[in-house]
Amino acid sequence: MSKTDRHIAMPVIRRLPRYYRCLCNMEQNGIEKISSRALAEAMNITASQVRQDLNCFGGFGQQGYGYIVSMLRGEIAKLLGMDSKKKTVLYGVGNLGRAIIYHFDFEKFGFELCGLFDTNPELVGTELGGLIISDDEELEKFTEDHTVDAAILCIPTTSAEEVVEKLYAAGVRCFLNFNHFDIKSRYPDCVVENVHLSESLMTLGYLMTDKSNSAEE
Repeated sequence: MSKTDRHIAMPVIRRLPRYYRCLCNMEQNGIEKISSRALAEAMNITASQVRQDLNCFGGFGQQGYGYIVSMLRGEIAKLLGMDSKKKTVLYGVGNLGRAIIYHFDFEKFGFELCGLFDTNPELVGTELGGLIISDDEELEKFTEDHTVDAAILCIPTTSAEEVVEKLYAAGVRCFLNFNHFDIKSRYPDCVVENVHLSESLMTLGYLMTDKSNSAEE
């Protein structure tokens, strides 16, 4: 059964990066083989959950033998698309965009940052991370000359609708989105990963408050 013939639940997909990080740590510590129970303990889930998750992709271990750490890490890396280079542009080279460019290893995770765009005339034409920041008016020409697979949006919600429209018209269908514009509702054929720092902070705030309230009871 091919990958397109099966539906993988999103919670399973979201655990794959955790599996990858866990296996990388094990490999670095010289662990060559691991059982589903030991992997489950490291992941803080059940051994049954580990087996169910990995069986979604065909299974990678042998009953009574376990998993070869390096092999399982490599297979999960393939599932996560880390063995390919997806050409990516970043739109919005403000503080957030700069932080991502300076501190994120795109190639390690299968992405190649190939273009930077901004509307600030003071930034356009300057170099950052080995790339020249382009004006958004150059976007159409850039996408004609390059096959752009994905876009990272480090822009305010107020600017997002217009920018996404331009990127969509240029053929971009995959987005890492750092604002609250609902791309999927407007363009349902897109693949979108939303990153909302404010929501994470509010969730943290709830958990901290809940913990304090529990301690007082």
